[in-house]
Order: sequence, then C-alpha cells, then structure tokens
Amino acid sequence: MPAQIPDATTRRALVTGAAGGLGREVAVQLARRGCAVAVTDINGEGLTETARQIDQTGAEAETIIGDFTLEGAPEAAVEKVVARWRGIDILVNNAGYGVIEPFLDSTYKAWTRTLALNVTALAMACKAAGRVMREQRSGRIVNITSPGSRMALPDYTAYTASKAGVDSITRAAAVALAPYGVLVNSLAPGMMDTEMQRSTELDLARVNGRADLQAFLDERTRRIPLGRRAEISEVAEAVVWLCIDAPKYMTAERLNMSGGLDKD
Repeated sequence: MPAQIPDATTRRALVTGAAGGLGREVAVQLARRGCAVAVTDINGEGLTETARQIDQTGAEAETIIGDFTLEGAPEAAVEKVVARWRGIDILVNNAGYGVIEPFLDSTYKAWTRTLALNVTALAMACKAAGRVMREQRSGRIVNITSPGSRMALPDYTAYTASKAGVDSITRAAAVALAPYGVLVNSLAPGMMDTEMQRSTELDLARVNGRADLQAFLDERTRRIPLGRRAEISEVAEAVVWLCIDAPKYMTAERLNMSGGLDKD
C-alpha cells in the first residue's frame, strides 16, 4: 500500500539532480519545512546520502535512481511520487549538464546531451507534474535556469542555449497551468561552490590558457558586484521560498540571484 502522509497538509516534493550541491540542499531544506521529499539523480551513492540527510530531519524520503534523459524517465519519477503519496505539490527541476567547448569546436554529442537533460527532460517533468497539479488545482514548479541564458558565452553555448530554453518553457508552462492555480517560476543562481561549477571553471581556465587557476577564479569573483560567490544554502533558501512562501499571484517569473552580475 502507498505510504500515508502523516498530516494532510504535508507538501509532497520531487527534486531532480539531488545527489549533491544545490539539489541536495534544496531537498534537505524542503524536508526541514515539513515536506515529504522524493529525490532523483543518476548518482545513486550521492542520492543515498541525500536521503539520509532528509531522514535526519524526520521527513519522509523517496529515492529514484535513473537517467532523466531516457524517454519516459521524468514521467516515471512523477508517477512514483504520486503512487507513494497520492499527489505532488512541488517540483524542482535542478538537474543540469554542461561542458566547455568553444563554439566553433562544439560537438554534436555535447549539444544533444546538454539539451536532452536541461531542456527535454525538464519539459517532460513539467508536463507530467503539471498534469497532476492541474487535477489537484494547486502546485508549484521551480526550474533552475542561469544568468548565462541572457549572455553571449561562446565557450559555453550549448549550456546557455539550454537555459534560454528553460526560460521559455517556464513561461509557457506558467501560462498553461495558470487557470488551475499552479505556479511556475524559475531561479537563476550565480556562481556557487558546487562540483559542476568547479568543473566548469577548470575547463574554462584550460580553454583560455590560464595556468594560474586561483588567479582566474579570483578574477571571475571580482566581476560580481557583491564581491563574493553565493552560498549554496542561501540559493536553496530562495528556491524553497518559491516553492512554499512566494505570493500566489507570482507566476512566469525569473528570479535573478547572481549578486548583481546579471541585472533585471
């Protein structure tokens, strides 16, 4: 039998890309706010640790190990959440992929992998969760985009193009689901200390012929008006705010959280 929610007001959440970094922090913060949280990722070991941290909060956890780029995988994850908790109230599309490739040297493999996860899988997850939320006439979807979606970054074009796609999907899904009381917004975090960010900047330094990595990192940090990189915890707080506390009249919005690097 499906697990019973301890309290009828408990929110049921699904967080993608939750094996570490921002996804893990969002999942744990949602759990601390009393949500039952399902987490999914291709990294099973990292996902197990995330579930352990959720368990420590006293919240219910569900782990879904799998590759979201496979056809039907996003829909199956939503179905698993609904089967266990009889609905879904929150979807956080955090899973992402990107590689550094100069535009004129870009490869088909990198483009297809990036778009498959960052655009297609995200759209299918929005669709699957949105159909359930439509019947419930409630729910919130938060998509993680990037300041890069509005910048010309020739060493990172597949990623930035994919995030422009996320912005477009967010707006379309928000309009499609608005009549049913479902809110769809996005958050664009700036530079954080995550595994993906570190890997990206290592590759950026290499492509740009920068041997002194620390000097390269410091230079990039100085471009941020606030003069520092974002803490993962504070970015997660903003995601959770969109999931739970943001006004019910707020939808189709792109919340910029880049320390002033990207300006609205």
